[in-house]
Order: sequence, then C-alpha cells, then structure tokens
Amino acid sequence: MIEKYREDTLKEIPSLIRAFGLEGYKSPVLSAVGGGGKTTTLHRLADEYVRAGEKVVVTTTTHIFKESSPWFLEEPSLDEIRKCMEKYGQVWAGMSYHNGRLKGLPEEMLEQILGWNVPVLIEADGARRRPVKVPASHEPVIPGETTHVVSVYGMDCIGRQIGEICFRPELAIKILNKKMAEPVTEEDIAVLAASDQAGRKGCPDHSVYQVVLNKTDNRALREKALSICRLLDKTGVCGTVVTGRESAETGGV
Repeated sequence: MIEKYREDTLKEIPSLIRAFGLEGYKSPVLSAVGGGGKTTTLHRLADEYVRAGEKVVVTTTTHIFKESSPWFLEEPSLDEIRKCMEKYGQVWAGMSYHNGRLKGLPEEMLEQILGWNVPVLIEADGARRRPVKVPASHEPVIPGETTHVVSVYGMDCIGRQIGEICFRPELAIKILNKKMAEPVTEEDIAVLAASDQAGRKGCPDHSVYQVVLNKTDNRALREKALSICRLLDKTGVCGTVVTGRESAETGGV
C-alpha cells in the first residue's frame, strides 16, 4: 500500500517513484534518513526502477546489512558495479565492515557513480532497527548531490515509550520536552519530522524533502498517519507518503 497526502485526505498512488515525485528526473539522488523502514523503502523503490526497465545503484554513507542476493556487492570495483547493474538492473554496493554490515563506498568511487546518469539511492542514516531516530551531531551523512531526502518513521512507535522505541532518545526528549517513559504521539512525530534538529537535519536547501510514515498496516494506524499528515502540512512539509503491507481500506478517514 502506498498513499500520499493530498487535499486533506490520503490518496492511493501506484508507485514510490510517483509518490516521491521522481518521474521526469533522469538521474535523481535520493537519500533516506530516519528509522522504521529505510532499507525496505529503498528495496521497493529499486525494484520499481528495475520493473520500469531502468538501472539503479543503491549504496550507503553509513552502514547497511549485506544480503544474499547476487546484486549485493562487497568491496567491488567500478567495473564490477557496472556489470552487476547491467545483469540485474540494480546493484547494492558497499565496503566490508563487520557483523554482516557494509559501509559506504570510497568518496571518489561514489563521485564517479553519481556521474553515471542513473538513479542513485543512498541509506544515509542508521537507527539500529528502531522506528524513530533523532540524529547526533555527526548525522545524517547526506551527499551534497542529493536531489530528494525522505525521512522515514515506523508507525508502530505510536503509543510506546520514547526510551523504548527511539534511537538517541536523550535527544528526542529535549526536542519534545518530554520524559523517557512518556508515550510517542502523532504530535511528537510531526514535531520531529518537521524539525531541523531531527528529520530535516542536514537536508540540502536544493533538495525535495518528504516524510514517509511506514508500517501503516491497519485502519487505526492509517487514521493516526492522516493526523500526522495534517499536522505536517501546517508546518509546510507537504505531500507526506504513507506506506504499509495492506491495501488501503475504502472510505474516508
């Protein structure tokens, strides 16, 4: 399920490419930050490009877990990346790190890839699998060439304690003026997503900024997502994207 907030409602969208406004961009550079489904979002987006007959490169400026798919490359050369991309349509590339993770490619290699005239998707933040992330001073790591930044939040955070579900909760409670044991609300997510100290931190001025509310897997969470969309719209963060496993349920919310 993919929906986008428009005209005070959620409207179903056929693809993330369209939801993020990537149609018409010949070689977009999209950086995903936050928590709650960055890698899943990049997987869905990369698969859409492949189905559309386009080549796409996925990498990281922080860390990603290596997967068993043949298009995951560790310590690749530029030639190996090109050949993999031609064979499978997509390539996920990084350098060896530890515990099954890959770190970012060398800066000079990434610069060359950014000149290949293909979509480049970047996992630019880490959240240790938490649904909410507030970045430290050195985070996120967003390349200056980025055309689109998507800030991801897992809707399974709603109603749970800040200290339980947030990566770097000590920073979150300062922004929200709350305590560790207090539950996360829709208002909290809207505040974090709109904040230059949280969701928007490091977003280049020229980049399109959008929020993704992921794991919106039932009607109750969809209602909460719509509430967040409305709050964000008032702050100037428009076109929030809502994603989940289930199809959108009929009827207004």
